[in-house]
Amino acid sequence: MNFISVLYGLFLFSVVAIYWSVGEKSLRLWTLFGASVAFYASLQTIYIPLLLVLVFINYQLGLSLGKNTSPGKHNQDFQISDEEWQFANSDWNRRRLWILSFGIVTNLVLLFAFKYTNSLLKPFPILTSIIPNTSDSGTLKVIVPLGISYITFECIAYLVDIYRGAPASQKFIDFAAYKLLFTKITSGPITRFQNLANQFTEPRLPTPDLFAEALWLIAKGAVKKGLLADNIGIYVDLCFGNIQRAGSTDLWLAILAYGLQLYLDFSGYVDIARGSTLLFGLVLPENFDFPYFSTSIADFWRRWHMTLGDWLRNYLYFPLGGSRRGLVRTCINLVIVMLIAGIWHGAALGFLVWGLLHGFALAVHRLTDVVSDRTPALKLFWQTPPGTIVAWLLTQLMVFFSWIWFKLPNLQDSVLVVKNLWGHPADVQFAQLVYVESLKLSPMQLGMAFLFLVMWMSVFYIFQRRLEVQFKWHLKLVLVPLCFYFVWLLAPEGSLPFIYFDY
Repeated sequence: MNFISVLYGLFLFSVVAIYWSVGEKSLRLWTLFGASVAFYASLQTIYIPLLLVLVFINYQLGLSLGKNTSPGKHNQDFQISDEEWQFANSDWNRRRLWILSFGIVTNLVLLFAFKYTNSLLKPFPILTSIIPNTSDSGTLKVIVPLGISYITFECIAYLVDIYRGAPASQKFIDFAAYKLLFTKITSGPITRFQNLANQFTEPRLPTPDLFAEALWLIAKGAVKKGLLADNIGIYVDLCFGNIQRAGSTDLWLAILAYGLQLYLDFSGYVDIARGSTLLFGLVLPENFDFPYFSTSIADFWRRWHMTLGDWLRNYLYFPLGGSRRGLVRTCINLVIVMLIAGIWHGAALGFLVWGLLHGFALAVHRLTDVVSDRTPALKLFWQTPPGTIVAWLLTQLMVFFSWIWFKLPNLQDSVLVVKNLWGHPADVQFAQLVYVESLKLSPMQLGMAFLFLVMWMSVFYIFQRRLEVQFKWHLKLVLVPLCFYFVWLLAPEGSLPFIYFDY
């Protein structure tokens, strides 16, 4: 079931109607749970039992972690000694640590088993030949459950939060409704249990302005994904699918196009997810805050995939020591965290390169900050308009350049793109196929179209973030049908799958 489809619209509003027609909290949660299972079944039925088992295991582990089995300092019948209490308390803490470790390992093993088995066994044809579940070419082909990366990261966060003192879910339906919520299960945003559990207690019936905001988010997401990202994706696929025939100008345009496509595709998905969830009186966290207007790589990661960045900081960077153990250790921690972020996206070496590039960029930014603090002239330069422009250009050049390895995780392809970025002429037939027959636009016209899109993004950024100007809810209701109409009219046939479904 595609988010941008009539079927999803009918499904969503049917579930919303049932959800608000029942009065009890438990019935509403069971409605969300049943709808989530049905939604996932429309995409991938085979893994529903696995998801249910995973949810149940993490729920039970959470209960075990949340139980206070440590003896009280004073008992009703007798007073235990300080030494006995310390031993008992230490044993209780060790038990909780073992439970947490078991939960983290279980979730990570499941993630690695599905996401990395194909890549790890590919160099060993003897092993794959004796495994029955192989493709026609003789290589192992494991189908990855949709949303497995988000599911496991949320489960790990849930267990760690309980270990740190947050309350565990006492009812299975509360945890299951949170974990399998259909609006976020496949591509996030990554959400902590407590964030939604508190909202489950007393969901608010959307007021007219909230209802308008929900529809506006859905419509805006449909425009980003269906109208913009999918049309841009046509050029991206044509260009990166013919690397050897594309010229340097084509590749630079394709890199810019892919960066725009990825942002519009993913942020469009999140807009639809947040709008859909808002119809149930629930609020999901934002995941993007105009990341391409960042003036540093650290600022970029505070604005791009914000819930992943929050997860990496809270459950990796801070446990590694964060910035508390000196400058060198801080830089090493940044590289380690981003390397793990690359591995999380996929097993191909290109994702490792992408993660390392961002890790080194974050380390360089941290070193630059230290040098700037010790050099007043340099610090003052970064605060001037020319310094801000230079910082923005350097940041975005690094971000878009690194997208090469994200789009083409096969190193042979990504290295070829880098080699052909300067002075490589385009094949005549390629230009005819792409610009004349497919797009009916010249490279210059295509570049101007991308520039126009960036200018529109700049206008929205200035109004929403700088001037803090927002549309009134009445205007949003007027714009919603217009957005859907233009998506229906101008979106390419056969909607492209959401890019982050692959991660």
